[in-house]
Amino acid sequence: MKLVVERATLLKALGHVQSVVERRNTIPILSNVLLAADGDSLRLMATDLDLQIVEEIPATVEMAGATTVSAHTLFDIIRKIADGAQVTLEQKESRVSVSAGRARFQLQTLPREDFPVIGESDLPILFSLPAEGLTAIIDKTRFAISTEETRYYLNGIFLHAPADAGTLRAVATDGHRLARYEQPLPAGAEGMPDIIIPRKCVAEVRKLLDERDGEVQISLSASKIRFRIGAAVLTSKLIDGTFPDYSRVIPTANDRLLKIDPATLAEGVDRVTAIASEKTRAVKLSLDRDRVTLSVSSPENGTAAEDVPAEYDAQSFDVGFNSRYLLDILAQINSDVVEVHMADAAAPTLIRENGTSPALYVLMPMRV
Repeated sequence: MKLVVERATLLKALGHVQSVVERRNTIPILSNVLLAADGDSLRLMATDLDLQIVEEIPATVEMAGATTVSAHTLFDIIRKIADGAQVTLEQKESRVSVSAGRARFQLQTLPREDFPVIGESDLPILFSLPAEGLTAIIDKTRFAISTEETRYYLNGIFLHAPADAGTLRAVATDGHRLARYEQPLPAGAEGMPDIIIPRKCVAEVRKLLDERDGEVQISLSASKIRFRIGAAVLTSKLIDGTFPDYSRVIPTANDRLLKIDPATLAEGVDRVTAIASEKTRAVKLSLDRDRVTLSVSSPENGTAAEDVPAEYDAQSFDVGFNSRYLLDILAQINSDVVEVHMADAAAPTLIRENGTSPALYVLMPMRV
C-alpha cells in the first residue's frame, strides 16, 4: 500500500474515527484504525465492537492495499505535522511509514484480517432528518441520560414513534429527571421499532453533526442503527432492553403554575448554590405571590438567599430541587418565559416553554 493524502483532510477524518477507540484496550487490534487504499480514496475504520465508524477521503493511491495502525498514535503524528503538508503513507511488511516534509515515522501494524467489522446486515427502516433536527433531538435530551450501569436500559436515548401520534419522540431519564422531545414523523419512519441508542453513539453522532448541514440518513433495525453524516458512516448496536413506561411519571394535573424568566432563575440558582456542599446541591424555592425566594443552607459554609420576580398567584409553599438538575433543564429553554407546573413539595414537577413546545421536562423534588 502506498498513497499520498492532504494533511488537513486526513486529520479531520482521523479525528472522527479515533474518538471511537478506547484509550485502554485488552484486545490490541481495537486500538488500531483500519486504513484501506483503493482507486482514488482512502477508507478509515475504527470500532469498539459495539460502535463502528467508517469515513472515506480522497487520496492519490499509487498502490492499493490495507493495514491497521494505532489510531491515537497516527492521529497525534498527523496533528503535529505542519498544515498544508502532503502526507505519504507506505506499507512495507509489518510497518507503515508516515512521511511529510523532513519528518518520517515508522509505525507497527497488525494484520487487516484480524480487524473486526460490524456486519452489514439488513436495516429495513430508512429515513432522513435535517442535521439541525437531529442535533435538537440530542441536545434537548442527552443531559438526562443515566450513567448508572446497573440500569443499562436508561444508558441511552429512547427513540420511538408512538402509534397514531405522527411524531418521532426522543426520551431520556436517569430516574431523577426526564427529558422528552418530539418532531413530526419523517417519511419512512412509520412502523419503526422502539429503540434505545447508547450514550457513546449519541456522543459520537453529536460530534459529527458539528461539521454538517443538510440531511442525515438514518437506517435501523431492532438491534442496530446507522447514521450517514457527510462522508462518515456510523453504525452502532442498540441497547437490548426495555425502556420503562415514562408516560406514567409525566404529571397532567399539576395546578400550581409558576411563570418566570429562565435566565434570571438560572443566574439566581447559580449564585446561591455557590455555598452549597457538593453532596446535596439542594436549592429551596419558596413561592409567594409574584416572587420566588431561592435559598441554600450549608452547615459548613452558611446560608444564601435571593428574591427573583415571577408570575405566581397560587398558594404559597416551599419546594426543593437538585440545583444542577434544575440548571441543566433551564439551559434548554430558549424563550423569555418558562412554565413550571407543580402540585406539592413531593410530586414530580413539569417544566416547559409553553403548551405547544416540542420539549418537556420532568424534575423530581428533593427534601430540603
